[in-house]
Order: sequence, then C-alpha cells, then structure tokens
Amino acid sequence: MINYIDLFAGAGGLSEGFTATGFLPIAHVEMNKEACNTLRTRACYYYLKSVDKLKIYKKYLTGKITRDDLYSTVPDDILNTIINFTMSESSMPKLFSIIDNLLKKQEKKQVDLLVGGPPCQAYSLVGRAVKGSDMANDSRNYLYKLYIKVLRKYRPKMFVFENVPGLLTASKGKYLYDMERAFKRAGYQIQYKILNAEDFGVLQKRHRVIIIGWPNDSSYYYPEFKKVKNRFHVSDLFFDLPAIQAGSKASSYRVGRFSNYLSETGIRKPSDILTWHVARPIISRDRVIYQQVIKAWEENGKRLKYTDLPLDLCTHKNRKAFLDRFKVVADNLPASHTMMAHISKDGHYFIHPDINQARSITVREAARIQSFPDDYFFEGARTSAFTQIGNAVPPLMAKGIAFELKKQLEE
Repeated sequence: MINYIDLFAGAGGLSEGFTATGFLPIAHVEMNKEACNTLRTRACYYYLKSVDKLKIYKKYLTGKITRDDLYSTVPDDILNTIINFTMSESSMPKLFSIIDNLLKKQEKKQVDLLVGGPPCQAYSLVGRAVKGSDMANDSRNYLYKLYIKVLRKYRPKMFVFENVPGLLTASKGKYLYDMERAFKRAGYQIQYKILNAEDFGVLQKRHRVIIIGWPNDSSYYYPEFKKVKNRFHVSDLFFDLPAIQAGSKASSYRVGRFSNYLSETGIRKPSDILTWHVARPIISRDRVIYQQVIKAWEENGKRLKYTDLPLDLCTHKNRKAFLDRFKVVADNLPASHTMMAHISKDGHYFIHPDINQARSITVREAARIQSFPDDYFFEGARTSAFTQIGNAVPPLMAKGIAFELKKQLEE
C-alpha cells in the first residue's frame, strides 16, 4: 500500500480521503488534543472494520462502552500513529525521532507521500479583514517552513500542501513566492491551482489552493481532475434527519430512506447510527431573526442584510461591516456557501432552511456539508467539533485528489 504522513492533520479530512482510497497512514501530526482523539477514534473504525468487528465501534457510538473501552480493542501500534504534538523549530528533532520509530515498527524504508496544510487563518481574507496589519506578525505565516523540514527529512515521492486562496495574495504574494523558493531549494518542483470542492461532488462552494510537488528528477505531474457533474441539491443532505428545535437533539434518523446523493457518496449507509444531531440553544430574538432570514429567502430568494432587519432586533452598533452576519443554508441550491470554523462561535451564518425549526445547523449537518460520512465521530465538546469540521478539507475532495495521485504513484 502507498503510505503517507499527514501534518497539521486536524480532524482528518485529508486523511479520510486518502485512507478511503487505499493509502496507509504512517503518522498524523496534530497539536489539538480533541482533534487527535477524533483521529484515534477514526483509526479504531478502520481497524475494527478490517477485522470484521464494527459492532464494537457501534457500541461506542450508542454509549454502551466508553472511549477507553473502544481504544483498548485496538493495537497500540494503530493508535500510536496519531501524534499529539506542537510543531516548532526547537521541537522538530523530537518529532523526527517519533516518526523514525514508527517507520521502523512498520518496516517502512520510504515515505511515499506527505500531505497537510498549516493553519490558514494567517492567509485568510477574513482573518486579514478582522486583524488587519497584525496578521503580518502572525507566527502561523511561517509554519510552512516546518512542513518543508519534514519534506527534506523524509524525501517523499510527492506532496500535497493545502491552504486558502488568500495565500496567493497575502502580503502581496510574498508568502507564496517564498514558499516556491523554499520548495525549490528542498529539491522539489511544484504546481498549484485553486480547486473548488464542488467539482469533486461536495455540495458546497469551497475553494482551496492545492499545491502538489515532486522531486526535480521525477516524471510526476499535476493531475487533471475530472469534474463531478452535480445533479443534487443541498436538501439531499438534510431530509432524512429529524426536525429538532434549538437546544434539543435526536439520536435516530427520521426515515430509513435517504437520498441518492448520500448513498452514492457513502456519506450515509443503511447500518449507520446517528450521532451529533444536536442543535445549539438560541435566544428568542435570534429565533425571530432566523425566521425573517429564512422567509426572505423562501419568498424572494433574497439574502437579508443586517441593515434590513427592524431596529429593535439589531444589537450591534457596527452597521457598516459584516452585514451578511445572518445567512440561511439554502436547500434549493446545488451547493451551500463555504463552511467555516467560525460556526464554533455562533450559528448565525449557517441557519437551517426550515422556518419551523429556525435554528442553526447541527454538528452532523455541518459534517455532511463538508462530506464527512455519518460514521465519522468527532471527539470533544460541540464547540470543538464545529471547529474541527470548519477547518477540515472535505473528504470527498481529498478522495478525488488521492485517486489521481494513486495512479501516478502505482506506476
């Protein structure tokens, strides 16, 4: 099997796509403890599936056993591939020692692929809009240098570096220019494109810069990704989930039947167990706003601006910036607007389209928008789960990238 290392792994969106395509993870490196537990739980899923013991995993999802009970059923060598580690200039030797030990135990002499992308807030347009010039001093601007240290150390056949489109314009293109030079000095040539997750079958408009690189003396190349023709709508993500009110939850599906989209993508399977269909509570004023936002879209296809709301509903003094702070996830469109980690702070930008529910979307609904399968369980509190989802690469997008790279690496 083709192996890979995932840096800045987060909740594992990239890894899910590559693992599902038949790649073997050597290591996932992630600094957030709860995201690491999400990765461990997913590793348990894949191991138990391989030994035909998924009943154990389902016992965990239904609360019949604890997480420790689940982890005890899986070999340590599997769980140890998830490294809870903060990468820095001074800590890299220790990380290399950990990965070297994993390679030795796995009897691997070559790393085939390196994937990942450092936290993107420092390059994002939103981050720059909020923090302005402060972003110039953000240490996250230079995490790519640590990625390149790993590249130099293990010399993979190819690498995938993912980030936000703002990378191309941040500091007037200086960061991208510096990256290109650094990759070249490391012995790799690169090509990059802005890819849209929607073109990979994700029901979401999500643009990402995907840099792919390979050694100067190799014949690898940036693949052409065939666009998936979408014949679905966002409503195909939601209709099998039970209606719930803000502050409530449900642990079983509304109906056994589910959309062709969920079936064809593997997001839901007949044997799945519903988890994380939990809606955050909201105050009565926000519920009224949500209803008005949904009504405006239903009746006129209009996105209400903050200044369109009655004055008695407006509590923010700033009425000139971020006027689209309330936004419905329109289920009559072929793709949702971009899922962001800000959903962890409030759900105003991701309002459920049903006016009778008038709530923000649940963790499971957010996960489906990102194309995570229903059997993917996110560890930690709701805020952490939303952050993990919002920061992730959609697994379907990752799967499409993995499929094309696999063709080259198997030649």
